[in-house]
Amino acid sequence: MILEEDRFMLFICLVTRIDRGRRIRMNLSTFNEENLTFDLGPYTKGIGEVLDDMAAEEILPRIWSFDHTVWKPDPREITNRLGWLLSPAGMREAIPGIKDTIGDLRRDGCTHAILMGMGGSSLAPEVFGKVFGNHSPLSTVLTVVDTTDPDAIHHETKLYDPATTLYIVSTKSGSTVETFSLFKHFWRHAVKKIGTVAAGGHFIAITDQGSMLEEMATRLKFRRIFLNDPNIGGRFSVLSHFGLVPAAMVGADPAKLLDRAIDMARHCGADGETTFNPGARLGAVLGELARLGRDKMTLLLSPVLAPFGAWVEQLIAESTGKDGRGILPVACEPAGPPEMYSDDRVFVEMRLEHELCPAGGYEKALREKHPWIRILLKDEYDLGAQFFLWEMATAVAGHCLEIQPFDQPDVESAKIAAREMVDAYMREGALPQSEPLLQEEGLQLFGDGEPCGGWIEHLRGFLMQSSPHSYIALQAYLEPTGKTTQFLTDIAARIRSKFNMTVTTGYGPRYLHSTGQLHKGDRGNGLFVQFTSDPRKDVPIPDEIGSDASSISFGVLKAAQALGDGEALRRAGRKVLRIHLGDRLFAGLETILKGLS
Repeated sequence: MILEEDRFMLFICLVTRIDRGRRIRMNLSTFNEENLTFDLGPYTKGIGEVLDDMAAEEILPRIWSFDHTVWKPDPREITNRLGWLLSPAGMREAIPGIKDTIGDLRRDGCTHAILMGMGGSSLAPEVFGKVFGNHSPLSTVLTVVDTTDPDAIHHETKLYDPATTLYIVSTKSGSTVETFSLFKHFWRHAVKKIGTVAAGGHFIAITDQGSMLEEMATRLKFRRIFLNDPNIGGRFSVLSHFGLVPAAMVGADPAKLLDRAIDMARHCGADGETTFNPGARLGAVLGELARLGRDKMTLLLSPVLAPFGAWVEQLIAESTGKDGRGILPVACEPAGPPEMYSDDRVFVEMRLEHELCPAGGYEKALREKHPWIRILLKDEYDLGAQFFLWEMATAVAGHCLEIQPFDQPDVESAKIAAREMVDAYMREGALPQSEPLLQEEGLQLFGDGEPCGGWIEHLRGFLMQSSPHSYIALQAYLEPTGKTTQFLTDIAARIRSKFNMTVTTGYGPRYLHSTGQLHKGDRGNGLFVQFTSDPRKDVPIPDEIGSDASSISFGVLKAAQALGDGEALRRAGRKVLRIHLGDRLFAGLETILKGLS
């Protein structure tokens, strides 16, 4: 019998040994120039010293040996979250079972799949769906539902026939409130359309062993239950069942993705010089620059790789945003001239080798004034390598920032506040509501203090509380459509140009499982503008699996999450302004956009 310790040592030998016939020289003239380059200007010497210190402290060998003291003396929520180091090699044996299940589903006429998940359970599948979807004649159309917006849920429910649809319930804990609510809704829908016996054959689960979802899926006779390594945290789970099952579903080759990841794991291994270790270099650069005040990481992604931004946003923000420190990822922001940026930025250019730089004509001027990281990919399958590279870099950045990168304490604070709102609803029949500060032009503004003029004067006054190194987060508890996204993008661009501020956007409750941790755990230099609206058609949440009885709706849950997060932000000392659009979603967004002109 091979003991767990022996299996671990065998894997370490695998990832740190480079076969003579396939040796890749880890030096600046080959690997870095072709794949990963750094233009750090005056920070070059300091980063070199950080890498020297890491080498002296044997940080990489200690990470690979699961030494929790790399981050904190207390092993809780660290030693049981390092399974991602082993997942590229360990998942190889699971690929045949994944392919067999998907092949059976296709033969049975499955043409579409709806994945229910939040955070790490949904963001990796979204990347695979958007990057690899329709690349193969065997592709299944994948829709990721990571929202509690009733209009979006109603739309997806009516769009696909359960007789040709697979429902993937994906949650590590097996009890995530959004995912489990969606599961109850879609199960009830499938049962009504195709019957209880047939419904089980249209559901699969991805979860940890012993979870509530495993028990439920067994009882309801799901077609397949994929049990994941419990030592892999949600946002580090892309190279496990949580990412690879959906990847195979949309036609990507999971074995090829793992091969690229295994190759990157070799480069990021315990042997060799820390200076030439790509994970160590990227992590040290991000961590040290953040420590020195450059804590805004702007991602400049080519169109093909743009979906990667949401995944890395969660990984970095939720891992580093705590103890008054953090790195704010800024994804999907179009590049601008240097004068639009303060001295708190680092730019990450990421593209395929044959693509042009996403910065366009601003590249040269930006590189002269800001640290610049360039990452080139040979093809889309190099994302397998990038997933592992960024996981290792995040772990290293956590060490540099002296934080624990594997927990998410402030995510729970928003959940607690939302539960308080739901409890109040169950007692009183209504959510707690304060009186609006202002009500005009179809908009209601809620916040602290007294109104300052009309709604636009109050909004401008709120935004002018920012300092040069602050950021503004637009938090949209709205139906996530292309039209809504375009309005939010335009509003963000208008605010950025008028206030010369970093602006991020995110849909709630999705962002609660990613940037929500950083919003409450960083040094407190964010301003938060929430957008809420009333649904056109609310959707009830069944009280029990298969039940028609309902005590709460998705509309109430979404509103409770918005109010709860606002309360959690205030408790953390943050400034929050909520703008309620009522039942005039697009008219209200148009009013705000025009008001900012």
